[in-house]
Amino acid sequence: MKKLIIASTSTLHGGNYLEYLLPALQDHFKNCKSLVFIPYARPGGISYDDYTKRVADFFTKLNITVKGAHEFADPIAALTDAEAVFTGGGNTFLLVTQLYKTGVMTALDKAIQNGIPYLGSSAGSNICGLTMQTTNDMPIIYPPSFTTLGAVPFNLNPHYLDPQPGSTHMGETRETRIKEFHQFNTQPVLGLREGSWLDVKGNTILLKGDLPARLFRQNAEPEELEAGSDLSGLK
Repeated sequence: MKKLIIASTSTLHGGNYLEYLLPALQDHFKNCKSLVFIPYARPGGISYDDYTKRVADFFTKLNITVKGAHEFADPIAALTDAEAVFTGGGNTFLLVTQLYKTGVMTALDKAIQNGIPYLGSSAGSNICGLTMQTTNDMPIIYPPSFTTLGAVPFNLNPHYLDPQPGSTHMGETRETRIKEFHQFNTQPVLGLREGSWLDVKGNTILLKGDLPARLFRQNAEPEELEAGSDLSGLK
């Protein structure tokens, strides 16, 4: 049975890393003593080692030890043997490229399907959708495919932002970009606002957090989904 927490972000404004998710993560990882962290999304500014240490420092609160996928001689075997997995944020184009390059994409898919508890934030959440095409990130590298894990039967847009009343910004809003996506693609897209996450258990998908999410479908008006909504039938 699949067990995922798909979070819009790792850190809320004014908060500490993963702090807002702590109660949910305590339950999610309650039977785990170790975790494999996938740091591949970061293009610069922080090394894989430092990124992994940041994650490890947080997970001491849960009495879980953390080792980065890059520290294993065989990251595919590491995913196969993992008790739990966390994929952090950064650039989704880079993350997907590295997941395919290392063979970890297939290994991660198998791990999730086998019921290993998974946490994704930002780019690590983007890859849970059918494709990565609704990421907010710049295409700094060309991945072998836009196809991702399909752990949920729709696409995701983490860090979803609403248009600001009175703003003089003349560029495209997130809503505009998602509607452009729907000119060529049919799958629904869920805009996850910061502080929201999806709790996936088997085929049940629940919206958690304090904020509603915004659902986009091709040839339909966007819909607001309140916290607690069941998205299990969304296709």
